[in-house]
Amino acid sequence: MSENKKIYFASDFHLGLQAGTDPREREKHVVTWLDSVKNDASIIYLVGDLFDFWWEYKKVVPKGFTRFLGKISELTDAGIEIHFLTGNHDMWIGNYLSEECGMILHTKPYTVDLLGRVFHIAHGEGLGSDDRSYHLLLWIFRNRFLRLLFAALHPAIGIGLGHWWSLNSRLAKSYSKPFKGAGNEFLFRYAKKMVEKSRIDYFIFGHRHIAIDHDLNGESRIFILGNWFNAPVFVSWDGENIALNEFPYQ
Repeated sequence: MSENKKIYFASDFHLGLQAGTDPREREKHVVTWLDSVKNDASIIYLVGDLFDFWWEYKKVVPKGFTRFLGKISELTDAGIEIHFLTGNHDMWIGNYLSEECGMILHTKPYTVDLLGRVFHIAHGEGLGSDDRSYHLLLWIFRNRFLRLLFAALHPAIGIGLGHWWSLNSRLAKSYSKPFKGAGNEFLFRYAKKMVEKSRIDYFIFGHRHIAIDHDLNGESRIFILGNWFNAPVFVSWDGENIALNEFPYQ
């Protein structure tokens, strides 16, 4: 990795979501952002919920997203590392996005040294939360046997059900809840426990749909990456400066 190039983080594009901005325009906006950073990017981290619903059958993937996937393939072909950390809307990945598009896939939180600073990167679903019903839902989504049963459905039924669920999720009904204060946010509780065990300079989260740059304890900072169906943002890091940046719709 060249040290004179930047590292970028973004999440929660929710491509395909029929709420907020027009799905086609949102996809074009994501592609425009990728074009805007490609000349100085060495690594791009996409931190979950890129798709509002994604399910891979052995020989079938969801319809659409051709502009986005084509741009990702172009960038990885050009030598830019693109990491995809799955979220709760697109955790059902197989090998298509890695083999066809060149992305590096992560299904769990990821800690890495980037230009001399330690980053902990995760989409954030369930982390620090004591909501038992939500943890049960995540268990159902991740259960291998139940996933095999779902995979037995015809793609027209399975993907149709997935889009129906996504459209009727809390996201489609209510974009986000206001910031509750550091003491009441589950991702902040998770981060505080993490820094008790090991050094983390920067936490990068998605999921929460609000844009936040917050000093955790004078030594660590938390960034939450907002969403792209309402007010797009991203984080940039060059080894000296880290910033939460807006990329507004025109």
